[in-house]
Amino acid sequence: MLNRPGKLRVAVLVSGGGTNLQAILDARGTVIQNAEIVLVVSSQPGAFALERARLAGIPSVTLSKKELGGQGAFEAALAKALEESSVDLIVLAGFLTILSADFTRRYERRIINIHPSLIPAFCGKGYYGLQAHEAALARGVKVTGATVHYVNEIPDGGEILLQKAVPVLPGDTPQILQRRVMEQAEWILLPQAIQQIAAERLNEKC
Repeated sequence: MLNRPGKLRVAVLVSGGGTNLQAILDARGTVIQNAEIVLVVSSQPGAFALERARLAGIPSVTLSKKELGGQGAFEAALAKALEESSVDLIVLAGFLTILSADFTRRYERRIINIHPSLIPAFCGKGYYGLQAHEAALARGVKVTGATVHYVNEIPDGGEILLQKAVPVLPGDTPQILQRRVMEQAEWILLPQAIQQIAAERLNEKC
């Protein structure tokens, strides 16, 4: 499903600081061999992820649903940006705008997301950012982690690609646990997932 022979063209969608984006950028040429990051899209003006993109020489655009006047206009602008950059794979990396069923169907098996838990635990509507870690601590689980999955019309409901477990330790706060999950799971899994998909689709073209 590559647009052209060669590397998979990837867009990374962000909303905040862009630590997962940085992990992807740092993995280029090592873990990520068969993909290139061609676009960064932020849903928030001034997100630090945009600075990370600038420093890496990656084109970026800010698309705010509020400023564009709603979901339909936002998704139309997003689709236009993706098509203009000939994007093969969309990576949601801390992207806090829910995509509609129409949009996810249009890009079926072309969107992946990183979620901060071991799906099906602590996932779905309302579980994002610290909420998933707060829920894990409240439940008293001894192991949590992160999941990379394809995106469909059900929040966190798409096919699971990769998971990695992370221990929950005595004295953990949501913030401490969040950092451990990022360092030991999220920042490892996302580059691996991108390379896995890129290698598979490159083989399909051969």
